[in-house]
Amino acid sequence: MTQRSLHWFRDDLRLADNPALTCAAESDAVLCLYILDEDGERRPLGGAARWWLSRSLAALSAALTRKGGRLDILRGAPTTLLPALTEAAGIERVTWNRRYEAGSIALDTRLKERLSSAGIEVRSFNASLLNEPWQVTTRTGQPMKVFTPYWRAARERGEPAAPLPAPSRIRSFPLPDSFGKRALALEELALEPTRPDWAGGLRDAWTPGEDGARERLEDCLGDSLAGYAEGRDRPDRDSTSRLSPHLRFGEIGPRQIWHALGTARDNGEAVGSAADAEKFLSELGWREFSYHLLFHNPELATRNYDARFDAFPWKADQQALRRWQRGRTGIPLVDAGMRELWATGWMHNRVRMVVASFLIKHLLQDWREGEAWFWDTLVDADPANNAASWQWVAGSGADAAPYFRIFNPVTQGQAHDPKGAYVRRWVPELAGLPDTEIHAPWKASEETLRAAGIRIGETYPAPLIDLALGRQRALDAFATIRGR
Repeated sequence: MTQRSLHWFRDDLRLADNPALTCAAESDAVLCLYILDEDGERRPLGGAARWWLSRSLAALSAALTRKGGRLDILRGAPTTLLPALTEAAGIERVTWNRRYEAGSIALDTRLKERLSSAGIEVRSFNASLLNEPWQVTTRTGQPMKVFTPYWRAARERGEPAAPLPAPSRIRSFPLPDSFGKRALALEELALEPTRPDWAGGLRDAWTPGEDGARERLEDCLGDSLAGYAEGRDRPDRDSTSRLSPHLRFGEIGPRQIWHALGTARDNGEAVGSAADAEKFLSELGWREFSYHLLFHNPELATRNYDARFDAFPWKADQQALRRWQRGRTGIPLVDAGMRELWATGWMHNRVRMVVASFLIKHLLQDWREGEAWFWDTLVDADPANNAASWQWVAGSGADAAPYFRIFNPVTQGQAHDPKGAYVRRWVPELAGLPDTEIHAPWKASEETLRAAGIRIGETYPAPLIDLALGRQRALDAFATIRGR
């Protein structure tokens, strides 16, 4: 008798090191399914992430076809669709890889109970983390709150398991007639923008899909890893991995990255020092720590981790927020970062910290405003990293930067973009300024500005706020909650 399985693709859009897919592929026949979830329990994807999802699903469909399989796409509520589909198709086993937001956990729990009660085997796996969020704890079994001891404890658990190869073949079978009529072509999901089509910069910058992730990793283990420990702070260089959106959609997993680095170093293929490699792995550690925080604090994207900040005197200012969103603050490094984000769906990590600090501290805007903007505009918008990082900058999160650590965007630019190459790329109206003036054009002489064709307040905005005044205002605001 033919055994039939269903693998439900979610944030695991790859064939290799996909334990749930490997389990399903052991069956005689497999349905590979993606559901555009309309249950309403998960946070809807932002616009940039929806674009990436569309391209990633297309790549996944092609990869499955090459293995003899097929990707079927449905739209609706998984709690309704999956039980009905398993019954109609005679499915005996359902597999998926785990997700860790509260809504996803609740959804999976209900589905597992319902399917199991109908006699269907349900198997779930970890495909996206080195350690489950509950596996790394304090000595008393409590959740960790500080990154360094968390990462030390995680490393003490030993090397992660070796990644699995992709299934050699996937034997598919057609959807039952009642569902075949409901199956959608990818274009029918309308994930990509049309009127207007703002995704041209994203198309130029990225290659979504498992092959694109693999190529990016190979490039990263070459030249990009050399000097990574220090170079990763330089937005004027191609010195970061840019693997974050591939990880976000599960086109590559952290076990694959970990072991690829180890293999490349063992074979003498990886460029860079031991310090570069360790710093690279620690970035995976921050991702792990963010998921640890999210699992134990389900409202991380909406609620202050540090309850003192519930009384913080934010000053809502829609005009200031809009200028920040559009890269029109008059602060070159901030504007460069926000324009890079708008054009490519991504921003260098050092600049992310600077623009977030400017919004929260100099402008006194609630960190949730920035988190929501990044959620909509980042191709790597991740439910754990995005929220944890914004709270870290705000000072309200776990192991957070102290509130009085206020990034000065001028000195940050001078330190990390010393020749102004990053600013010149994204704020071309400032390109004619000398290196010494480009991060603070309002301080340049009239002669210098005239020679560069710049009129402050006309061709380039005047600063939205005096940086020294904004810093002091932020410190005064924090003083109102310090003793709580």
